[in-house]
Amino acid sequence: MLNIFTLENGRLSWIGPGEIATRKPIWVDAIAPSEDEREWVAKTFSVILPQPEHLRDIEASARFYEENDELHVRSDFLLGKESNSRSVTVAFVLANNVLFSVHDEDLPVLLRCRVRSHGHPDLVADSLDVLIDLYDSDVEFSADALEEAYADLGEISGTVLNKTLTDKQASAVLSDIAHAEHLNGRIRRNLMDTRRAISFLMRSKLLTPEQMEDARQIMLDIDSLDGHTAFLFDKINFLMNATVGFININQNKIVRLFSVAAVALLPPTLIASIYGMNFKHMPELDWANGYPFALALMLASVAIPFWLFHRKGWLK
Repeated sequence: MLNIFTLENGRLSWIGPGEIATRKPIWVDAIAPSEDEREWVAKTFSVILPQPEHLRDIEASARFYEENDELHVRSDFLLGKESNSRSVTVAFVLANNVLFSVHDEDLPVLLRCRVRSHGHPDLVADSLDVLIDLYDSDVEFSADALEEAYADLGEISGTVLNKTLTDKQASAVLSDIAHAEHLNGRIRRNLMDTRRAISFLMRSKLLTPEQMEDARQIMLDIDSLDGHTAFLFDKINFLMNATVGFININQNKIVRLFSVAAVALLPPTLIASIYGMNFKHMPELDWANGYPFALALMLASVAIPFWLFHRKGWLK
């Protein structure tokens, strides 16, 4: 699918393929384009759109380059803010003052950029402004995702720190922490990729002074978000250690019960072994209450240690 936009009254406006002769486009957004759409773009704009396999299998060193008066940029954008979010690679080609973007799935960052342009006239003036604004929207989207990660970790903290965890609850908490760590790692990688792209644009000497200032502000925003992602990593590690500590406490309780039982049952075992020996003169032959006395002594040897352990609180 092709979405073609032109600049009208300082805002991005969608136009049809038949209108490009009278209304000059500045942005062509291709979402999983078909072969016919690729051929139409190549014939109309003399630009070859990257193939999907080239988007996925590309070395990091080949993400930013200039070729035949065309600027090529590959960047990863977050798809969703949930813990199972993932990154989608978008290929940008800047040629003849038109920005071409190619990706397999529609992205909320691109939609946000289009919506923001309608509410803020004169936000973009050319295709390079659109590209910079896309990266700015990407940083804002990452910031929103970090806020949601903060909220999720706040709920996890309330679960971990306000009550004793059972093994089942601890398992669920560990799963939530793992999802939060995955999202935080995705956000951090996304910010790193955006920083590299902005740095490349700043070095390309294509930006105007105003665009250069916008790029510097984006870099400052990324630096501030980096500190937040580092804090979230520390918080995740703390919650992970606290949860594992509760699991260890629960396991220690089980081991302690076995230890108490082993100590308490040692005296009756000793008594039973003594009375089970082959005496030359069995005392039970002379004492009718010998066996009842042995049984009572075995019960007492069990009850007294358990009573002492209960007094000391070792059974709780």
